[in-house]
Amino acid sequence: MNLGKLGVWYFFDGVPAPQAAEAAQRIEGLGYSALWIPETVGRHTLVHAGWLLAHTGKLIVATGIANIYHREPGVTMQAQKTLAEQSGNRFLLGLGVSHRPLVEGVRGLEYGPPVATMRKYLEAMAASPYQGPPVSEEPPTVIAALGPKMLELAREKCAGAHPYFSSPDHTAMAREILGPDRWLCVEQKVILETDATKARELARPVAGIYTGLPNYRNNWLRMGMDEADFENGGSNRFIDATFAWGSIDEIKARIQAHFDAGASHVCIQPVNPNGQFGDLHWEALEALSE
Repeated sequence: MNLGKLGVWYFFDGVPAPQAAEAAQRIEGLGYSALWIPETVGRHTLVHAGWLLAHTGKLIVATGIANIYHREPGVTMQAQKTLAEQSGNRFLLGLGVSHRPLVEGVRGLEYGPPVATMRKYLEAMAASPYQGPPVSEEPPTVIAALGPKMLELAREKCAGAHPYFSSPDHTAMAREILGPDRWLCVEQKVILETDATKARELARPVAGIYTGLPNYRNNWLRMGMDEADFENGGSNRFIDATFAWGSIDEIKARIQAHFDAGASHVCIQPVNPNGQFGDLHWEALEALSE
């Protein structure tokens, strides 16, 4: 799989399937190499990946991430190989342990130690039988990894890591742990807005989705933030670290900073200045694809 350098990360849960397929086709037409889709309480991410793959010709569709608590390891492996075979190896499986409030509070499941649970899951996937048509190449897996131990697991067991809600400083740390050969697929939120006050106002509701989740908070504390940085939607320094806002050139500079720090792929998540969550900001995507 030639992953390419620049992808798009986006929620399509609120977008009807035909419009989601049209958006994927447009993203493909702009030259982005991959489309990353998440999994929370909306669409089944693997089923939706199949829909998007069926309606595109060269775009890689990646899960960012599929929650390991939502399905048994052997079933995940079957889906991975099925999608790879059906799409001509255009499916990239991203797995993650999600967050305790979602796993226990929403699903009513028991949340285990993240690294040990992920290791056991990956090993069970590898040991599971598969008798479907063979794929021409082994489909790759990346895992959501922020802390050093999960990054070490990504280096040991996977094609690479998919850090979410991070910074170029984190990218540099992750590359050092992953070594030179593993994929480092970094998500970066972007806002095409040059007014600092407006940009930060747009960022804070988005940041607020994540600041209450312990895995992200722990990572930012490890990276030098403190608890005060998470209050009231996030301090200016927290917003400026997690979002790339400003002109197209300024946003491109942040993306380049990730590459300079060791990222092999950056998937951009555009925040629309109209404030509508779920409304792709095509102006930003078109300008950043150039």
